[in-house]
Amino acid sequence: MNRNDRKIALAAIGVALAALGGIWLAGSEDEALPTTVVASDTLRTMTGHHRPVVKEGPLPVRHVETFPFDPNTADSSQLIRLGLQSWQVRNIYKYRARGGVYRKKEDFARLYGLTVKDYHRLEPYIRISSDYQPAATLVGGKANGANGANGTNGVYPRKIDSTQHVVLNTADTTTLRQVPGIGIYFAKEIVRYGQRLGGYVSVDQLDEIADFPQASKKYFVVQQAHPKKLNVNQLTLQQLRRHPYINYYQARAIKEYCRLHGPLKSLDDLRLSRDFPPEVIQRLAPYVTF
Repeated sequence: MNRNDRKIALAAIGVALAALGGIWLAGSEDEALPTTVVASDTLRTMTGHHRPVVKEGPLPVRHVETFPFDPNTADSSQLIRLGLQSWQVRNIYKYRARGGVYRKKEDFARLYGLTVKDYHRLEPYIRISSDYQPAATLVGGKANGANGANGTNGVYPRKIDSTQHVVLNTADTTTLRQVPGIGIYFAKEIVRYGQRLGGYVSVDQLDEIADFPQASKKYFVVQQAHPKKLNVNQLTLQQLRRHPYINYYQARAIKEYCRLHGPLKSLDDLRLSRDFPPEVIQRLAPYVTF
């Protein structure tokens, strides 16, 4: 074999070796692919890229009830139904276990975490058994009559039935507390709001008291309403705005009209004012004079 033949043979051997090397490398990459994929999947799982699917849905709505209860004897299921939290129920149980007694409704207001709104919602339904009252109330109860109308000694008024009604403008707080669903808080609010209005002309005005129990409205009536009237031509701006149905801007509009045009002769004079739409004039009409 001459020199040229040897060069050709070596070149052919080199090409063959290069081809075999390429085939081997390609096979190695194909075999390594599954391992790489598995490792990548494992890494994603460890780093949290593949998270379990959590089905989302509406949170369960907790049904809250109201019914008569004695905080000295109510069990946990009753207290939960009334809307109390489980930790509040545990506090009640601990208080009773230490010998604590709820002697009057106001004692329940001291329950840790109880909001003012929840207390006002539950207060009309709290019934303290006479067994938990001090013995001294036996004497006080006889002195105040069998109906226990005096709430200061822990004895509460007897509630009226569905056939009885209370006259809204003449009832005092003791009479108002005889209405189912009305406790001392709402009794005071009814009287206070009636005084601010100058008297009720409709039972529906009770809706203007925050959180007023709707079920109690059917026990009220308004008879021969004679509300106290405001002489809008004579009162000052500050005096006018004290009424629940007249705000600052409405009081200012009244005084401005009187300054420019003279005394008002009727509420119709204010109909062109944007502060006195028809519904405001209708609501205010029973309470004004000229």
